[in-house]
Amino acid sequence: MPALTFTPIAGMPMVQSGDDLARLILAALTAQKLPLQGGDILVVAQKIVSKAEGRQIPLASITPSREAIELAKETEKDPRLVELILRESTTVLRKKPGVLIVRHRLGLVGAQAGIDQSNIEHDSDEHALLLPEDPDASARRIRDAIAATTGVRPGVIVSDSMNRPWRLGTIGGAIGSAGLAVLDDRRGLRDIYGREMKVTLINRADSIATAATLVMGETTEKTPVALVRGFPQEDSAQTARDVIRPLEEDMFR
Repeated sequence: MPALTFTPIAGMPMVQSGDDLARLILAALTAQKLPLQGGDILVVAQKIVSKAEGRQIPLASITPSREAIELAKETEKDPRLVELILRESTTVLRKKPGVLIVRHRLGLVGAQAGIDQSNIEHDSDEHALLLPEDPDASARRIRDAIAATTGVRPGVIVSDSMNRPWRLGTIGGAIGSAGLAVLDDRRGLRDIYGREMKVTLINRADSIATAATLVMGETTEKTPVALVRGFPQEDSAQTARDVIRPLEEDMFR
């Protein structure tokens, strides 16, 4: 394998609703003298995708339901925020003061349905930022727009912070992807001693997103895009939805 590099892309402006992310990313790459090459992968933070797609919601516009009001009391959260969480979710899995774990309508499991209130603008009232409606489609649109301008079709990953059972701290994870194989299925192959591998399924998309997060940052770095170069990836129809474990295999319910 050639050298694998993760380069943060500086110079991205504060993204607003309706912004053309592909154009902004290409402008930042040009300013950094990093023309795209075949096989490149772009990791794009969910936050700027959601902002560009108008997923920032003023809480003043939300009327909480009775269920949201009761759940807000149990979890000590703003009932308007809880209402948004319920609208974005299919199941409430765990709840206690300060904690609300749900299954998002996309199949993702995590706190607050991925709804975030950090690093977004708040005017006279609080706002909340929801996940993109369809992160795989978001990644595909960015990829197609870049290809239309440059002729290069990079892989694109939309990344977000995730928690894991029994582990402290967040890591980056892929919630959307386009143009790369997200899973490397080694089942049926042989290990170095000739033993058949029964369960080895490598999550390439999450691994790339996690490494990219280390150079992109999680707080005030203002680098929501990273360029990954040197990864031996081939074009694939797989998407981030393919890494979600089916409900019938869920061992944590």
